[in-house]
Amino acid sequence: MEEVDKILIRYLRLSGTDIPDEVQSIREFTTELIVESVVRCLRVISPSVGAGLSHILPPGMSARFRIGMSLAQACQDLGYQGEVGYQTFLYSSEPEIRRLLLFLVEKLPRDASEDADQPVGKSTALHRAIATAIKEQLAVPWVPPVCRTPRLQLLQGSGLLKRFQAQPLVLPRESDPFTGKVPQERKEFFVGFLPPVSAQLPRPTSLVPSLLELNMAELSAAQDWENEWKSQGLGSRMAPEEYRQWKRQRLQRRLLDQLRQASPRAGSAQQGTTAHELIQLLGSFGASQERAGALAKGSRFIHTQNLAYKQELREHQAAELETLEGELNSLVGQIGEFEGQMATLGLTLTQVEGEVRQRQLEVAEQEQSLRVTGRTVELLPDAENNMAKLQVVVEGSAKRVIQLAAQWEKHRVPLIQEFRELKALHDSKELESSQRLSEIRELHERIRSAADEAKHKDDLYKQLLVELESLPKDVSRSAYTQRILEIVGNIRKQKEEITKILSDTKGLQKEINALTGKLDRTFAVTDELVFKDAKRDEAVRKAYKYLAALHENCSQLIQTIEDTGTILREIRDLEEQRNGFPWKRLSGEAPTNNDAESPHSAAIESETSKKTLSNLERILSDYRAMKQENAMLFSHAQET
Repeated sequence: MEEVDKILIRYLRLSGTDIPDEVQSIREFTTELIVESVVRCLRVISPSVGAGLSHILPPGMSARFRIGMSLAQACQDLGYQGEVGYQTFLYSSEPEIRRLLLFLVEKLPRDASEDADQPVGKSTALHRAIATAIKEQLAVPWVPPVCRTPRLQLLQGSGLLKRFQAQPLVLPRESDPFTGKVPQERKEFFVGFLPPVSAQLPRPTSLVPSLLELNMAELSAAQDWENEWKSQGLGSRMAPEEYRQWKRQRLQRRLLDQLRQASPRAGSAQQGTTAHELIQLLGSFGASQERAGALAKGSRFIHTQNLAYKQELREHQAAELETLEGELNSLVGQIGEFEGQMATLGLTLTQVEGEVRQRQLEVAEQEQSLRVTGRTVELLPDAENNMAKLQVVVEGSAKRVIQLAAQWEKHRVPLIQEFRELKALHDSKELESSQRLSEIRELHERIRSAADEAKHKDDLYKQLLVELESLPKDVSRSAYTQRILEIVGNIRKQKEEITKILSDTKGLQKEINALTGKLDRTFAVTDELVFKDAKRDEAVRKAYKYLAALHENCSQLIQTIEDTGTILREIRDLEEQRNGFPWKRLSGEAPTNNDAESPHSAAIESETSKKTLSNLERILSDYRAMKQENAMLFSHAQET
């Protein structure tokens, strides 16, 4: 437990507990130190809970009981499953406090307690250096600007602060996110014409913000793509390039549909005119900019004339714009009226067409009924012959229907069988594809876990390499080897002795079993012979009683000897536990507290660690102190 206590004390010091250097185990913790350790851990784990608790134990017993109850409640709220109360902190036992502190240390966040044990990689070292620099800067008190030294001016001044303003950057790419290939023209542009990143920005101060912004955008896009591929891409059963191409085509179709819905309905001539006017507008905008640049170089008089001309032109354009807006509003109103009329006429036309279709259906039904009636009237003069002919036709039609049904059944059975086979094949393929899909997802998870494990092992390797370099180089390997060989030799000797003792014990046990069996058989034969004669002779009856008493006394004597041997063996085991094991003495090592213990020694150690006597003394002293406090409060209440 010494190593566990050292680790616990180290973590408690990291959490802010002021533990003296001479304290090396939990057994040496005082009540004040236990309360401070628990409160410091609670403040790190849950600042809202620990903020209302004092790490200093008050002198009054009632206040101590309240703090003990508050700490017990806080530990239970965190999920501690063991028994905890005010007595855990005020009248503590070593095992209970060790379990409680282990629970709290496990609940500590990584930044507060476990960073020191993590593998030291480049990123971890950088983060620690940044955190150390920030802590040093925060530890420096604020000083007014007129009192700052040059170093404080660098730390607290605003002269070196720059605005975080990012600009778009163009970087060479080896693959396109949608097509996967980069055209040759773009590659030539990247190689021959693309300027460096520092030359693409108007100000050098935007370099770092732009790079950070670009990196964050790429990381976010990569993460979004990975999530989308796992959630939707794998289910589509397409390759990543095919999925990207399909997604791009779908996006283009949606944009085209939105543009078609948003654009007004017009003819091709009007669309061509609009496109031509748009091109002319863009050209006039560029030309106006060029003319403005040329006129800016003229004289002041020309500049004044241009301003007056522009003012008149703006007024003329404003008036013309108002006129065009009025005409446009009137045209929009007329178009709305025409659309309403067209909607009304369309509804009327739809109703009329429905009535016409219904009348046509009625006319067709009446014509069919008329043809049947006319045919029936034609057949009435020769009704018997016509009935016979109709009967023949009906029977022929029935036979034909039966033949067609038989033919259809012949075709239907193989088609149904084929359909079932295809359905079973489709189901099996669907099941196989689902299994493959689940295997692919599991493989992705394994790849991610393997990558994380490889990174962790790489960092651990670097840390171990640093520790190996920091170890002293003058350690004699031969001494350790000789020591190990001696221990192995001692263990071998002990194994041989144990084997010999076990063989002797087995031989003795066999001999004892043989003698016991022989004794039982002899007693059974003797008992039978004496019992036969005991019915006729009084002396033989007394001898039989003496024989039975002798057998019982011998059995009790054997049982007493066995119990005595068991007790002596337990005493010897306890003495060995107290003085050290024989194999420890053979190997030359001193006995330690970590050796294997018997149940008796474990119970003795457990009762010793509970500090029952000292806790009883403290309880009595606290009881007396509480009685004194109650008496003082009672007298004060009577006085008031």
